[in-house]
Amino acid sequence: MKRRDAMKGLMTAGAAPGAFAFPGLNPAAAQSRAARAADPLVEKVKLAMLAMQREAWEQGVAMQGLLEWGERDMVVRMAHGALLRAYEDGRLGMVSDNHGVTDPAANGEGVLFAAKVTGDPVFKAAADRMLNYLLKTAPRRKDGTLYHIDDKPQVWIDSMYMAPPLLAVAGRPEEALKQVEGFRKLLWNKENRLFSHIWDDASNDFGRKDFWGVGNGWAAAGMTRVLRALPDRMATEKKRLEAYIRDVVDGCLAHQRPDGLSHNVLDDPKTFVEVNLAQMLAYTIFRGVKGGWLGAGYRPRADNMREAARAKVDTLGLVQDVCGSPTFEAPGTATEGQAFFLLMEAARRDLST
Repeated sequence: MKRRDAMKGLMTAGAAPGAFAFPGLNPAAAQSRAARAADPLVEKVKLAMLAMQREAWEQGVAMQGLLEWGERDMVVRMAHGALLRAYEDGRLGMVSDNHGVTDPAANGEGVLFAAKVTGDPVFKAAADRMLNYLLKTAPRRKDGTLYHIDDKPQVWIDSMYMAPPLLAVAGRPEEALKQVEGFRKLLWNKENRLFSHIWDDASNDFGRKDFWGVGNGWAAAGMTRVLRALPDRMATEKKRLEAYIRDVVDGCLAHQRPDGLSHNVLDDPKTFVEVNLAQMLAYTIFRGVKGGWLGAGYRPRADNMREAARAKVDTLGLVQDVCGSPTFEAPGTATEGQAFFLLMEAARRDLST
């Protein structure tokens, strides 16, 4: 009854603005349904996203996009879906055994939010199991840095987005920063100011040294989400993270084309022109300018990237030419491309209010 009553209230009226202090959601900027519908392109992108089949991390990033856009009732519905496909070890949203270690953690913020909104202990227990998996069970390096998959001793830059934000939101900011530092130590290229994609402990070498554009987007957006969730007492750590974000944004922008887009491998013009990095960087910049850790001079670059991405939305609401699912080796469509369109639009909206 408690869950049903809470869901009923959310679906009919929406949670009251300001009722829940939750990182990633600006209650003052959360809009009414009518106001959200004022941009039909966002609505089309959202509906296309909801029609897609989703792996664990895709369910998570979709929830994050909806949360920041203000679709809080839908977040609760999707959190319920993530619980239905949870492993006994705590991993959320596991619709297939793709060996994901950190990917399932992308669901954690949405599930925690559902727990706060509904008061239903089922959501809180699921979030706690996911957190416990990251802290105690998940495979990791000797220094504690999480592996990205459970069948190979590999660290991927994707993990920067998947695990640290949940750790920060769930009250483990020190562990969130420990993971950020671990990923950065292995994958950051100081000279190019970009992240390589994969480090492999078995070979003690890079599994993929390429400066994958979307991978650098995962890093920029992930660190942004961590930064926004850090407590005020961690002022020194915030400054360090702000510098990390500026570094990777600058590194990516150095390879941006005049049209606001970039190549899939940032320093390899033979690779295809890719759209999602533009959305990820625009999100990062809009949030950074709003938060004061990026200067206003970055905004024109973000506006350019946003316009390029909006021009890629087709009649069905699909953002075309992102790194495409399911292999992410060619241009196509993907849930994460849809979700980052929502995240980008939410960040721009909040910057303008």
